[in-house]
Amino acid sequence: MATRQARKKRLREARLARQQEAERARFRHRRAGIALGCLLAAVAVAGVAVALTSGGQPRGGGGESTPAAIVDVHGIGVNPADGSLYIATHTGLFRSASGASSARRVDAPEQDLMGFSIAGPDRFVASGHPGPGQDLPPAIGLIESRDDGRSWESLSLQGEADFHVLRAAGRAVYGFDGRLMASRDGGRTWQEREAPADLVDLAPDPRDPDRVLASTGGGLRISEDGGRSWSDGTLGSPALLAWGGGARVFAVDGQGKVYASGDGGGSWRQAGTVRGPPAAFTADERGKVYLARPDGSVDESADGGRNWRPRSRN
Repeated sequence: MATRQARKKRLREARLARQQEAERARFRHRRAGIALGCLLAAVAVAGVAVALTSGGQPRGGGGESTPAAIVDVHGIGVNPADGSLYIATHTGLFRSASGASSARRVDAPEQDLMGFSIAGPDRFVASGHPGPGQDLPPAIGLIESRDDGRSWESLSLQGEADFHVLRAAGRAVYGFDGRLMASRDGGRTWQEREAPADLVDLAPDPRDPDRVLASTGGGLRISEDGGRSWSDGTLGSPALLAWGGGARVFAVDGQGKVYASGDGGGSWRQAGTVRGPPAAFTADERGKVYLARPDGSVDESADGGRNWRPRSRN
């Protein structure tokens, strides 16, 4: 009996692994599409492996390892606790301290963080696949760190979800892995929602997490009820989204056009341009915008996308 149950478990895990790899390939295709200005984008983009140099001393005197190669940028975020920039990748999490010009790997498991979001000071959520030596199913579900990425706890959906789009606003968390899922208790329990289309990105309003912007292949959609229903927005192209505090929202499309909204995504204006395809996009509470490229380098703009300067280089 035990042998039969073990065999069934292995078969389930193998089937799930195939499903997750197929989903990951679809997301790669979508990201390639947005880079070419097509209709769909992905959350995973093939990166160039490069060495990272020192990014400054971490808070508390620990938490960062020696420089390491970065492979595939999947998400970025700014920790409001200290202004450090975090880069989520295929081989774990990297940190660039405030004022630094490069990044170092956080001394933590080298998990494939396909989805990543900073939910609050020192509180991160992520999803994806296990790293070397981790005895976990191919889909790790939702994991959480409360010590700025140095240790992680499994919260929910282990073996069931691999969110390639993952966004948090306080205790509200939204994830997309072919399904649109919503949580109101930090990711411990979930409800499935009706996605407006195949999603490129999500951006819940930090002031009202029931208000959600969704980027799709056909443009922006807006929900006022936590993803239960959707209406058309005025941004017509697929883009990566970033909430910048208050009513400020930013977007960047596959052609490098940066858009800004001062009314929570109701109306948009072109604010600037960037060179090359975006791999990830975020903004902090002050409205500073950050854009990561496939090679792991990050630029920042203090004026909504008009002018850019290097923030972290490999």
